[in-house]
Amino acid sequence: MCSGRVDPAFVLKAFSKGIDGVFIGACHLNECNYIANGNYHTLTMVLLFKRVLEHIGLNPQRLRIQFMSGAEANVFVESTNDFVKTVKKLGPLGIAEGLGKDTLNSKLAEVTKLIPYIKVAMREKLATRLESHEEYEKYDQVFTKEEIDKLFAEIISYYIDPEKCQACTTCARRCPAEAIISAKGQIHIVDQDKCIKCGTCFEVCPPKFRAVTKIVGAPVPPPLPEDQRAVVRKGKEKEVA
Repeated sequence: MCSGRVDPAFVLKAFSKGIDGVFIGACHLNECNYIANGNYHTLTMVLLFKRVLEHIGLNPQRLRIQFMSGAEANVFVESTNDFVKTVKKLGPLGIAEGLGKDTLNSKLAEVTKLIPYIKVAMREKLATRLESHEEYEKYDQVFTKEEIDKLFAEIISYYIDPEKCQACTTCARRCPAEAIISAKGQIHIVDQDKCIKCGTCFEVCPPKFRAVTKIVGAPVPPPLPEDQRAVVRKGKEKEVA
């Protein structure tokens, strides 16, 4: 890997397939030939997800990034051999940490689903440029255990208030995950299983309605049954009154 960015979804997918450790090779910081400097982004993402692994009960040593150039074959050989020894010492994924297969897969699937939310919530720190390997070794000072625990404890969800929704379809049209269940003249519903918690619906909902509510660290109210989703227009409410 050099100029590209490593998507954490691929890392989690590897673990979900039973891989015991993931090793990422990257060009030296500030030496990227393609200017894109994806290695900086990958570094901070690795630091973040080492903490995430720790949060779900996996040893963070199962994920490693090593900086090297194409001419440093010796570094590649030494670092990969050392990583293999580390992973073998740790033992099989999940079993060594006391996590059953079903529990492990459930945790990995849930974190995978939350990747867009994690990226948005941690975007400022993910933009940090660590300039040395020594700074990398101090990853616990970049992302703390406390803030990661708080991140997962205060997960954001979005809910469309049925008393405010006027079925304008703005949120449905703008949702990047197609997570809004919408139909003409019907109150819209956020499909919580599809929602990536990006907040787009909250941002684009017309101010005159303000139907989308942000919920932090609390359960989302259940959606209305389909036979109760007909929208009552605000003008008609006044006529009835």
